[in-house]
Amino acid sequence: MQDNGKFAPTTKYLIRARYDVEGVVEKPDVIGAIFGQTEGLFGPDLDLRELQKSGRLGRIGIRLESKNDRTTGEIIIPSSLDKTSTAIIAAAVESVDRIGPCDAKITLEPMQDERDEKRQVIRGKAKQILQGWMVESTPSTDEVIREVSDSVRPSDVLKFGSEELPAGPEVGSSGSIIIVEGRADVINLLKCGIKNAIGMEGTKVPQTIISLCKNKEVTAFLDGDRGGDLILKELTQVAELDYITRAPPGKEVEDLTPKEVMRCLREKVQAGKKLEAPKQPVGPPQAQFIMEAVNELKETLEAITFDANGAPKNRMPVSELAERLKESDGVNAVVFDGIITQRMLDIAEEKKIAIIVGDRISNVAKKPANLKILTFEEVR
Repeated sequence: MQDNGKFAPTTKYLIRARYDVEGVVEKPDVIGAIFGQTEGLFGPDLDLRELQKSGRLGRIGIRLESKNDRTTGEIIIPSSLDKTSTAIIAAAVESVDRIGPCDAKITLEPMQDERDEKRQVIRGKAKQILQGWMVESTPSTDEVIREVSDSVRPSDVLKFGSEELPAGPEVGSSGSIIIVEGRADVINLLKCGIKNAIGMEGTKVPQTIISLCKNKEVTAFLDGDRGGDLILKELTQVAELDYITRAPPGKEVEDLTPKEVMRCLREKVQAGKKLEAPKQPVGPPQAQFIMEAVNELKETLEAITFDANGAPKNRMPVSELAERLKESDGVNAVVFDGIITQRMLDIAEEKKIAIIVGDRISNVAKKPANLKILTFEEVR
């Protein structure tokens, strides 16, 4: 007999019934009455003992309480039968009118579909998968994501606090908030599924934000420019921040893609710790042009070649790069939004190219000694 409420994973439905007995009985009396008074009613196909042996009915759970010469409780029977057969079994259980030597009344409760909870879990997981899919989408689907994201209505941005600051709908209820500079930033974060952002709307920190910082976990997410520097300085003086993150240098939060937004939030640092400056590429003094090229080429599937002075020579699709390099002279550096392969390294060595920068590098067997090889991540 099973009384702990745990059922086999194949359970589809739960038969639940309340019973009221005019006298004192015990659990074996209840189970015996159910088996005894339903035996033979509908033949072997719906016999409770046979159904339990085959696993189509679970073990009968009994909850019991005796008080003042009266016994009450609950009957629970898990079923993996179809709805019709389960309903017949339930009706047969309700027909039991004696338990032990005492009169009894059994009353069915509404049937419970055990798969409803599983459906809820699946729906919730599906939403998480869809959100992650949108955020981590490959470049070929970025246009679709932007089109869907643009459907966010301005009405989704609320006016929060006495200053009527632009905010996502969960700023008040969430245990954490993200402080951004303005309404456009709040809208962009909404497009990424982030609903707990609030905009300052100026360099002066509003009292509403100061108050929110006292009771919530706070992340300041600011533009990567001089204005962001000034706002961060003001925030750290009057508000209690927990974390800080910035848009890439020269970029604003409102212009970031979903992938960039999530990357910035993953790379946040605790307030009081210095944000790391972007890594500078290793190379000659004019290597600043490499960083600028990396920022320009990201997710374009294009390439740019440069001469020894860092001046651009040619821009082309990555698919044409290998053949164009073979025919080129005077190329000192190559930056391209693609994978650095052994073939590309061999061509670069043959053409005496000094620097090659790609989005990522494959497992290459031979790296030329006189060639500086960098990935986008190392440059950034």
